[in-house]
Amino acid sequence: MLCTMAEGARGQRRVRGRASFVLALAVLAAALVVGSGVASSAAPTAAQRAAALETQIRCPSCEDVSVAQSSASSAIAVRHEVDRLASAGMSDHAIEQRLVAQYGSSILLSPPDSGLSSLVWLLPLVAGLVAVGGLGVFFWRRSRSWRRLRAEASA
Repeated sequence: MLCTMAEGARGQRRVRGRASFVLALAVLAAALVVGSGVASSAAPTAAQRAAALETQIRCPSCEDVSVAQSSASSAIAVRHEVDRLASAGMSDHAIEQRLVAQYGSSILLSPPDSGLSSLVWLLPLVAGLVAVGGLGVFFWRRSRSWRRLRAEASA
C-alpha cells in the first residue's frame, strides 16, 4: 500500500513537471511571435522606413557613423532627403540606389554583395571552412598515430 502511494505521488510530480514545461514552451513561443513582429501585419509607415534606412546610410562627412547618429549638416540633409523620398512612396532599394548615384557606394554602411565586394562576405566563410578542415585533418592524423602507438605497445 505504501509503495503504490509513493508511485502515485511520483506520477503526479511527473505530470506537473511536464505541464509546467509545456506551459513554459507556450509562453516562450508567444513571446517570440510578439517580439518578432509576426503578429503585426501592418506595413511600416514612411517614417518607420526612413528611420530604418537612416541607420544603414553613412554620414557623407563623418567616418563610419550613420546619418541617424550624426548631427553634421550633411547628415541632416541626407536624413531630410530620405524622409522626402520615403514619403513620396519610393522603395527602400530605389532610395539607396539614388543615394549611391549621388554620393557613391561608400554611402552605404554595409558593403554590396555583388562583384568584387562579394569577397568581403566570402573570405570569412572560406577561411572558416579551411580552419575546420585543418582541424579535422590534425585530429585524424593524431588519432591514427595514437592507434599505431597503442598497437605497438600491445605487441
